[in-house]
Amino acid sequence: MRSIVLTKGVPDFSEGAVSFDEDGHLERGKTPTVMNPNDAFALEAALQTKVRHGGHVSGVSMGPPGYADVLQGAMESVYTDDSYLLSDRELAASDTWATAITLSAGLEKYQEEVADIDIVFAGFKTADGETGQTGPQTCWAMEWPIVTHVIALDIDPDERMLRAKRLVEGDIDEIETVEAPLPCFVVTDPEFEPTYRKASHRLTHKRLRAETEARAAAHDDHLTTWDHVDLNLDPDYIGLDGSPTIVSSVDPIPKAPSEREATMIDPNDMGDVLEEMYPYSAEAGD
Repeated sequence: MRSIVLTKGVPDFSEGAVSFDEDGHLERGKTPTVMNPNDAFALEAALQTKVRHGGHVSGVSMGPPGYADVLQGAMESVYTDDSYLLSDRELAASDTWATAITLSAGLEKYQEEVADIDIVFAGFKTADGETGQTGPQTCWAMEWPIVTHVIALDIDPDERMLRAKRLVEGDIDEIETVEAPLPCFVVTDPEFEPTYRKASHRLTHKRLRAETEARAAAHDDHLTTWDHVDLNLDPDYIGLDGSPTIVSSVDPIPKAPSEREATMIDPNDMGDVLEEMYPYSAEAGD
């Protein structure tokens, strides 16, 4: 079973990690990059598939050279076997459409030079763009079936069939069971939870974790980088030039006041201060 997981680096939006300029715009160069949180569910789905059915899992990302650290994190946490980074300056400023074109070219090159792909896993959406478009658009470019909002899945290798449960949101949330022939795309929902009910699965999971420690420590030996020339992509159809999205405006994030009023209190006066804040009546027994 050959699986691909699409993952992306996003700004670390945790408190204190994000850097903004004086206008309230995000400064990506000064903000740490982390793996997109929703991609973790896609990685877990790929790992579950590998544990249950064997095979190989490759992590794929498009972005600057620093995204190699994101792919290394995927190898450390979810035991991918190798990594592929699609990276050069011609790919910069891609919207979801140009990104999907690039990713699909990467998948096609992978199939030509590495192995046939059975499943491509993608996260629900990214923490910076929030569009949820890249996975489905890449699938459209590949002309494969797609199952979205997947919360549980398994594979029938003999029938070459994916069976999945997907969350359908509406007035009442429902769970829908669907099938799709391989190869196909799977977009995992944040509700996805891997399951390892058999002892053999848990033992395999433990073995893979031990094997990956040494591999992740030498991640560069397992990383392949392709640029737009390797992917045979025309610069007019990728990056900023190939992105039809037009951003009409960007609203800055309001900055917190740099100064706040504060009252200095002498520790010896704390009793009086507390009595003033929380008055009580001795006669009432408070």
